[in-house]
Amino acid sequence: MTSPSQADGLVKVGDIVGLFGVKGWLKIHSYTRPREAIFAYDRWMLGQDGKWSSVVPRQGKAQGKGLIVALEGISDRDQAATLLGTEIAIEREQLPTLPKGEFYWQDLEGMQVENQEGQLLGVVKHLFETGANDVMVVQGEKEYLIPYIDSVVLEVNTDAGLIRVDWDQEF
Repeated sequence: MTSPSQADGLVKVGDIVGLFGVKGWLKIHSYTRPREAIFAYDRWMLGQDGKWSSVVPRQGKAQGKGLIVALEGISDRDQAATLLGTEIAIEREQLPTLPKGEFYWQDLEGMQVENQEGQLLGVVKHLFETGANDVMVVQGEKEYLIPYIDSVVLEVNTDAGLIRVDWDQEF
């Protein structure tokens, strides 16, 4: 399965991870903050085997520690089962505009990272949450786990595709 890329104009916001009941409801994992914000989008793109199709979420809600959703056109468990493992994305223009100095993770992925001395550390492969802060996984000659916090991330230049950090190459 191919994840959406910026070239597709899509942003991944979740995954279909399970089935719920017999009426076609699906368990989903959301990457939005808060997690229920995924239900604010009135149209989703579902990605399966490198192909994307549009779907409308009819109803969604928190269920226990997870989220469940009913999709238009899916009315039984067998239909729902065909969507297990599917990625959920939205079109980029559905995202709200961020304040100056804030970025979506997808905007940072693929950018080069260099330290204050001008040493290239590598490229941002992905980011993840730790609870305390977000962390950039930077792959170069070695892998760096760099906290995405103001005292470490000095500059993000999206035009140049470059992030400057206060980070020693030996860390």
